[in-house]
Amino acid sequence: RLPVPKLEDTVVRYLNAQKPLLNDDQFRKTEELAHAFEKGIGRELHEQLVAQDNQNKHTSYITGPWFDMYLKAREPVVLNFNAFMSFNPDPKPEYNDQLTRATNMTVSAIRFMKTFRAGYLEPEVFHLNPEKSDTELFKKIIRFVPSSVSWFGAYMVNAYPLDMSQYFRLFNSTRVPKLEKDELYTDEKAKHLLVLRNGNFYVFDVIDRDGNMLKPSEIQAHLKYILSDNSPAPAFPLGYLSSENRDTWASLRKSLLDNGNEEALQKVDSAVFCLSLDDFPIKDFVHLSHTMLHGDGANRWYDKSFNLIITKDGTAGINFEHSWGDGVAVLRFQNEVFKDSTNSPAISPQSQPASVDSSKAVQKLDFKLNDALKAGITKAKQKFDATVESLSINMIQFQKGGKELLKQKKVSPDAVAQLAFQMAFLRQYNQTVATYESCSTAAFKHGRTETIRPASVHTKKCSEAFVKELSKHSTEELQKLIVECSKYHGRLTREAAMGQGFDRHLFGLRYLALSKGLALADFYQDQAYARVNHNIISTSTLVSPAVQLGGFGPVVSDGFGLGYQVHDDWIGCNVSSYPSRNGEEFLRCIYKSLEDIFNVLTGKKIGT
Repeated sequence: RLPVPKLEDTVVRYLNAQKPLLNDDQFRKTEELAHAFEKGIGRELHEQLVAQDNQNKHTSYITGPWFDMYLKAREPVVLNFNAFMSFNPDPKPEYNDQLTRATNMTVSAIRFMKTFRAGYLEPEVFHLNPEKSDTELFKKIIRFVPSSVSWFGAYMVNAYPLDMSQYFRLFNSTRVPKLEKDELYTDEKAKHLLVLRNGNFYVFDVIDRDGNMLKPSEIQAHLKYILSDNSPAPAFPLGYLSSENRDTWASLRKSLLDNGNEEALQKVDSAVFCLSLDDFPIKDFVHLSHTMLHGDGANRWYDKSFNLIITKDGTAGINFEHSWGDGVAVLRFQNEVFKDSTNSPAISPQSQPASVDSSKAVQKLDFKLNDALKAGITKAKQKFDATVESLSINMIQFQKGGKELLKQKKVSPDAVAQLAFQMAFLRQYNQTVATYESCSTAAFKHGRTETIRPASVHTKKCSEAFVKELSKHSTEELQKLIVECSKYHGRLTREAAMGQGFDRHLFGLRYLALSKGLALADFYQDQAYARVNHNIISTSTLVSPAVQLGGFGPVVSDGFGLGYQVHDDWIGCNVSSYPSRNGEEFLRCIYKSLEDIFNVLTGKKIGT
């Protein structure tokens, strides 16, 4: 179970994260408020939270508050919450044909779903010592140990089973807009796929009456039929509605239902997943990021648990809604779909589609729109276009080293990347700001994420040495500063992964106070509390053989959304920003920082 941290630990960790962001006077005030909170109302709330947690052993203390946080948010899901991960191309070039890849990935996705639902999907396990635990022998032995103690057996060999409670929401699921708080809806009985092309909505069954998957050649035939349909794009594409403010969308959805669209919407909501087929090829990585992160708004349904997007040249990616689950579940799905569709493809480029009557099997959904709905769609489109227009995405690949060299030098690759971001921001804006790095707590029942706070007194000191006082420090001193940052970041990462951060705990206490109708403690009204939660640099990392790159929008209007990957011999960064920040310059500064750090670690001179 996810532990509730000790209140005194949380306060210490919180103050450690505040220290680099505040001057001495501000810090003294925040420290006083934190200690008063710890001795007073905070203590009472903490005891109530622990008692409540003890009464709800079937879940975790963060589950309810976290779902609420997402589902009560009224901002559009696109750019604010939905993230994307794009697939690597199929290693066999001829398999990257749009129809071939769409068929193979759809089949692999359904195979994954059926395997999962039958209880045959291999458990997600984090192996700290794979030589001992990731073996056939261990799997054979553990299979016969009762589940109440099997996790203990796994711990003995340093293998950590991960929570998989989110997986069922991957399929047949959608986020339904409601006034004040949305709902998650899942209908596992539905057998059809939703396909979007050119802003038109199509559905066809991919599972037959006996629960078996349709033949791949039939799925291919139906997708071919959709790809060759010459219907014009709708004048009022419904997809834009799912990009609206949630209350606005909830009201419009009610109008849609009242206007006789109940059956069509039910088909959209309950579909196994949404396959979006785009009619253009990808020009470059920036175009790829824009396409997968938001696209044109007409050919997406942002409320589905995920959209599998495949462009004209077979480039594939996933855009996923974030309230139901986190990157870990989506990544597992992507890894399996990539592996299965490339190693055991259901069809080849030479395969002929089945001779079936697709015009009968495929249903094109028609939506009845009155003037108010048409106006609603037009307005949603204007808002969407304006927001997307203001979003910049930039990227770099640092080719002068990566994970291998950093491990040789005994520093954490992730710590070095995060240090470079701190250094870059200091170089560009001459300040240290609230920074967020996501860390999964799936090692616990119903765990979600915890925040690592990469901006520390250590990164601040090191960044200032590199950016402002380079001439005053020897290479050895600079190396020492990097090692200190690495050690501290490693500690923060271990704590977060073990549920020992401060963010979720403080969030849970605040949620509890509000749910009991209590006045908000002075601690939570401190400007410094607001500032540490205004994450100007929001970061997330992943490396996977299936994924080319991932990204997300800035979480605040004056922020950066920074997706990064540390590979064996290179480092990639993908940055999104709005006009108040210059992402291109930020990446230039990141590149310079990485160069400086690598030069210092390898004993070379730093160029100014």
